[in-house]
Amino acid sequence: MRVLVEGKEQQVAEGASCAETLKTALSGKKFKSVLACRIDGRLVDLSLPLEPGVRELKAVDADSPEGLDILRHSAAHLMAAAVKELFPEARVAIGPSIENGFYYDFDYIRPFSTEDFAAIEERMHTLAAGALPFIRGDFSKAEAVARFSEKKETYKCELLDNIVEERVSLYQLGEFVDLCRGPHVPHTGFLSAFKLLSVAGAYWRGDENNVMLSRIYATAFRDEKALKDYLHRLEEAKRRDHRRLGKELDFFSFHEEVAPGMVFWHPKGMLVRTILEDFWRKEHLRRGYDMVQGPQLLRRDLWERSGHYENYRENMYFTAIKQDDEAKNVEMHGIKPMNCLAHMLIYGSRLRSYRELPQRYFEMGVVHRHEKSGVLHGLLRVRQFTQDDAHVICMPEQLEDEIIGVITLVRDLMQLFGFSYKVAVATRPEKSIGSDEDWERATRALIRAVERAGISHTINEGDGAFYGPKIDVRLLDCLDREWQCSTIQCDFTLPERFDLVYVGADGGRYRPVMVHRAIMGSLERFIGVLIEQYAGALPTWLHPVQARLLNVTDAQLPFVQEAKKRLTEAGFRTEADLRNEKLGFKVREAQLQKIPYILIVGDKEVEAEGINVRLRSGENIGLRSLAELIAMMHADCQEPFKRGGMRYNFAYSE
Repeated sequence: MRVLVEGKEQQVAEGASCAETLKTALSGKKFKSVLACRIDGRLVDLSLPLEPGVRELKAVDADSPEGLDILRHSAAHLMAAAVKELFPEARVAIGPSIENGFYYDFDYIRPFSTEDFAAIEERMHTLAAGALPFIRGDFSKAEAVARFSEKKETYKCELLDNIVEERVSLYQLGEFVDLCRGPHVPHTGFLSAFKLLSVAGAYWRGDENNVMLSRIYATAFRDEKALKDYLHRLEEAKRRDHRRLGKELDFFSFHEEVAPGMVFWHPKGMLVRTILEDFWRKEHLRRGYDMVQGPQLLRRDLWERSGHYENYRENMYFTAIKQDDEAKNVEMHGIKPMNCLAHMLIYGSRLRSYRELPQRYFEMGVVHRHEKSGVLHGLLRVRQFTQDDAHVICMPEQLEDEIIGVITLVRDLMQLFGFSYKVAVATRPEKSIGSDEDWERATRALIRAVERAGISHTINEGDGAFYGPKIDVRLLDCLDREWQCSTIQCDFTLPERFDLVYVGADGGRYRPVMVHRAIMGSLERFIGVLIEQYAGALPTWLHPVQARLLNVTDAQLPFVQEAKKRLTEAGFRTEADLRNEKLGFKVREAQLQKIPYILIVGDKEVEAEGINVRLRSGENIGLRSLAELIAMMHADCQEPFKRGGMRYNFAYSE
C-alpha cells in the first residue's frame, strides 16, 4: 500500500511495523533517536503493525516535546518496576510524566524517603541495561481487573472501574505490568539518563479523605549531558530561591499561622518595593497616565453586574457588612480581586468628550484572590498582592495605538531588567460574557497590534479572560524559566454593562472600549522573580543599601562619618559598619548582604583622602576619591536605563 512516510510517498507492506517502515525512510543515525511514531496523527508504539487504510506515518524524535514526554512516562514505568522488585508489598497508583520530569505514587507500609533512592536508582540502571522491551497487550476490562486483583493492586482496579471503554491496554516490563494507554519507548535501553529528585506525600486522587501515598519525583533525559545540565540548573535554582534569599537579606517573612499567603515586608524589602513603585508611578505619569485609587470593598450587586460573581466567584473573598445597628440590614461586599470596576465608576462619574480620550487610569492596587493552600509559593503565588493595574478607556479607532503603547511599555521594562519574553494571544474561553461580534473585534485588534509592533506570537485557544481576549507575556529568566508577567486585555463588554459613553464630534453618544493591563503583574511575584534573576544581587539603583563603609580602627571614624554624609547627600543609600570586628568578617558580611559597593577606610585611605572600593563580586577596584566613587556609582545606576526608553531620576536618603 502507498503511505506518506516522513513527507515522502512510498510503497509499504501491509502488516509491517512502524519501526521497519521508518527505518527504510531515515538514516541510521536519525532512526536511532526515534522513540515512537504518529499514524495519521495518532501516537503509537514503534512495534505497532500498519493496518490497511493508513495514509501518513511520522517519526517522534527523542528531542521533540512529545518524544521527551514519552521517554519520561516510560521512565516512570521503569521506576515502578524497580520499586516493585525491591519492595514487593508496595502497591502502585499512578505515574504520569509532568513538566521537567515524572512521578509515581506508591502505597507502602512506611513512607519512602531519599535514603531509598540509591537502591531504587541502582535497580533502575540494571533494568535499563537489560534493554527490556515494553510489551503492549489489549485486554477486556474484566480480564484486566482479574489480573490486578490477583496482584492485590487495588488502585489499578479502582482506575479500571472509572474507564468506560470495554477494552484497555496493559504494558509489561519484565515482571511489572501497568495499566497505560502508551506509547512507550521500544525498550529500557533508551532510559539511561535519569535521576530521582524528591519524595512527598500525596492523597490518592487528591482527596484528603483518602489514604496518603508516597510520591517519588524524578526526571529523565535523552542523554547524560542533558541530565547534568538540568541538574545544574536545579542547583542554581536552589541557590537563587527567593524564599531563602528573602530571609537572608531580611526582605520579608511569612506567618502562615495568622495570614496564610500574605507577605510581611521588612524595612529593607519595603524599601525595594517603594523604590520600584515610585519609579513605576513616575514612568506612568511620563507616559500620560493619571493616578487613581478605588476602595477595597464593593457591594455584591456590582460584582454581579460585571459578571465576576458568576464567572470568578470561587477566586474572591466576600464579607457581610452591617449598614446600621440592626442585624437585618446586612449587605454582602466583595473584596476586590482587580481594580477595573472602580476605574469604570471613576470614568462614569461625569460625561466625557471624545477630546478627553483616551483616559488612562493607573493604580498600584492591593487585591485579594483566594488561592488554594497547596499552590501558595513564597512571593510567586500569594493571596494578597499589589497589582500595577491600569485601564485605558478610548474610542474604538484609538484602540490599536493604545495597545501598541502598552506593548512598548512592556518591552521597555523587559529591556531594563534584561529579560527576554514570549507573547501569546489568548482567545475566548467557554466561560465568558459578551457578543461574538465584540469578541471578534477585540481579538482582531490584539493580533493586529502585536503584528504592527513586530513581535512574534502564538495563539492560546480558549485561554482569554471571561470578558475579553488578552495578550499574555511570559518572561524568561537567566535559567530559561518562564514566568507569567504582563497581560493586556481588550474589552468591549464591561463598558456596555456599565453604560460607559463619550460624546462624539457630532454630539452623539458612543460606547468606548477598555484595555485592562498590568505590566509587572503582581508586584510581589515580580520582586520574587527579580531576586531569583539576580540571585539577590539586585541592580545598584534598586538595592536597599547601595554602599557600606567599613573602618579598620576607631581612628578612621571621623573620615567615615564625613564620607557617609557626602554619599548620602549625593543621593545614595549608605550604611557605616563601625563595629569592633575584624575587617575580613565585616567584608564577608557585606558580601552576603549583596551590597554593591563595599568601601574600606584605613589609615592609608584617610591619608590619601580616598576610599578603597571593593565590589560585592569580590573584585577590588582600588583607591578612589569620593568624587570618583560618586561618579562611578551614578554611572552604575544609570546603565540599565540606557537599554530602554526609561529614566532614572530619583534617590532615597536617610
